[in-house]
Amino acid sequence: MNNNCKLLAIHCNPDHVHILIGSRPNVLLSDLVRKIKSSSSKFIHEKFDKNKHFVWLEGYGVFTYSRSQVDLVIRYILNQEEHHRRKTFREEYIDMLKKSQIVFDEKYVFD
Repeated sequence: MNNNCKLLAIHCNPDHVHILIGSRPNVLLSDLVRKIKSSSSKFIHEKFDKNKHFVWLEGYGVFTYSRSQVDLVIRYILNQEEHHRRKTFREEYIDMLKKSQIVFDEKYVFD
């Protein structure tokens, strides 16, 4: 990945994607997410005819982790199929917001 970033793990679920990226402090996360969404949309539309109607949702969530947690987060991302047998994406996301002590109104979390 360019922009002084390194892809560490990725897993694509039917309704969401988990990506772990190592980045420098000067990287604007909103710019990085925009580039990921635009370049992946272009790739999908060019390579897969059956996905011509693919679009990303407007929002995204970003969580930071310390270097000591990287292996744990990679295992979590790569084990998504098992994880989502126990918890929906919505439940998982709201739990992550709460654990990160992010103040939110649930009516604005998903469309």
